[in-house]
Amino acid sequence: MTTAKIRQMKQAGEKITMLTAYDYTLASLLDEAGIDTILVGDSASNVVSGNQYTLPITVDEMIFLTRGVVRAAKHALVICDMPFGSYQISEEDAVRNAIRIMKESGCDALKMEGGEEILPAIRHIIQAGIPVCGHLGLTPQSVNQFGGYGLRAKEEAEAAKLMHDAQLLDQAGCFMIVLEKIPAALAEKVAKAVACPVIGIGAGSGVDGQVLVLHDMLGLNQGFKPKFLRRFAELGDALKNAVNDYITAVKDASFPSNEEQY
Repeated sequence: MTTAKIRQMKQAGEKITMLTAYDYTLASLLDEAGIDTILVGDSASNVVSGNQYTLPITVDEMIFLTRGVVRAAKHALVICDMPFGSYQISEEDAVRNAIRIMKESGCDALKMEGGEEILPAIRHIIQAGIPVCGHLGLTPQSVNQFGGYGLRAKEEAEAAKLMHDAQLLDQAGCFMIVLEKIPAALAEKVAKAVACPVIGIGAGSGVDGQVLVLHDMLGLNQGFKPKFLRRFAELGDALKNAVNDYITAVKDASFPSNEEQY
């Protein structure tokens, strides 16, 4: 899967699938299942490290996690999030970090949160030959500015700015844009207004594809229940049941059995 093929999928009207992954084993399973795109999200800060926000995760940590996913991906396009602080300081700093992530992780593309405010950095990174996926709407790196994880672009002014930002990202050469937690009608308008594919998370069905956090959609993160999330499995319960069975088997000495010994 390449950025060019992703664009072709939009032109052909074929929906694009994306899930997050942060390690080799789960990424291998996603790839074997045929997922189009794997996002090594800065949501690893929450899912892997247990932080409340995405802000603490570092460039070094993102590179480490992405390397394992890249080794697993034989088919899927791998996108790595540029973490908070890696592109906001200066354009030069942004390009330096982008090149480092690409070289050391081996990923196919980078994702950056924001619109017109970070456009110069996006342009310079794209000019350096690095594919960029934009991210608008609810941008978790700006959660403190927003004051929470609520629905974005409900009001006319913010909706107009989001449309403007999406068009700027498209014109700058972003190969894809993620829209998070915005009204479905607005997301559909954006998808029709830009040439690049638009991937939604909590943005309705009128976009070109969908992304979810893997641990959420598998029911591993059991405390997270937003309206947009559909759980396609309840692996959290299955895992706890398996561990309980293991504990019981060890405690009552039924594991290992004679057949499981050398």
